[in-house]
Amino acid sequence: MAESAQPFDLITMGRIGVDLYPLQSRVPLTRAETFGGFLGDTAADVAVAAALLGRSAAVLTCTGDDPYEMDCFAIRAARVFWITGTGLSHEPRRSAVLAAFKARGRAGTTVFDLDWRPQSWTDPEEARPYYAEALRHANVAVGTLDECEIATGVREPQACARALLDAGVELAVVKQSTGGVLAVHRDGTTAEIPPVTAESVDGHGGGGVFGGALCHGLLSGWDLVTTVRYAADSPAAAGRSAQEAGVHAEDR
Repeated sequence: MAESAQPFDLITMGRIGVDLYPLQSRVPLTRAETFGGFLGDTAADVAVAAALLGRSAAVLTCTGDDPYEMDCFAIRAARVFWITGTGLSHEPRRSAVLAAFKARGRAGTTVFDLDWRPQSWTDPEEARPYYAEALRHANVAVGTLDECEIATGVREPQACARALLDAGVELAVVKQSTGGVLAVHRDGTTAEIPPVTAESVDGHGGGGVFGGALCHGLLSGWDLVTTVRYAADSPAAAGRSAQEAGVHAEDR
C-alpha cells in the first residue's frame, strides 16, 4: 500500500477458510440434507461483519505454513488492527504475529482476540508466555472465559478482566456465554451486559459478528456501555442475515 492511500478502518490478521454448514435450520446435524460453503474463521468473519456495517476492512492471512507478507505501513495506518491468538500456536505464524504487533506499535487501537483453540496446542501452559507477550502490545483484549483462563490463569470474570488490564491492555472484554459480557476499562468504567434472549436459528458467525460490531463501536467513538451492548446484541439481531451474507464461524 502506498503511503498516500486511504488507510483502512480495520485490518484483521489470522485464519480464513471455507466452512461447510447445513442449509436447514432447527434440525440436528445428523438430519441435515444439504450443505453450503461459507466464509469462515474469526479474522475473516470480523472483517466481513465490519464491512457490512459500512467500514473499510481488509484481512491479512496466509496459506498453510507460507510466511505472511506484511505491509507494515498499512498495519500502522489502520484505525483498528485485530489479531487472533491462534496464530501464536506454530511457526512461522507465531513470529509473524509478534512481528505484526511490534510493527503496529501503539498506533490506533490494537485488539487481541485471545481465540484459544485447544487442538492447535500440545499443552495449554505452552501458550501462556506467548499470550502474555501479545497482551503487552494490545490496547484491547477480547475472549471467552476459557480463553481468558488460558491467557491469565484465572477464570472468575472480574478477576479475568483485572488480570488482562494488569497484563497491559486498556480495555478487557470477557464473553461469558449465558452470563453475558463484562467489559472493564483501565479508567474504571465498567459495562456488564446481560445475555440476549433470542430463539437460536443459526448460531454460526456469532463471534465474528460480535467482533465486527465491537470494532464499529470503537471506531464510532461510542461510550463503553453503548459499544459493548451493541456488540452483544448484534449476533442475535443478525440472525439469518449473517448466514446469507457469508459471515460464518464457530458459535462462540
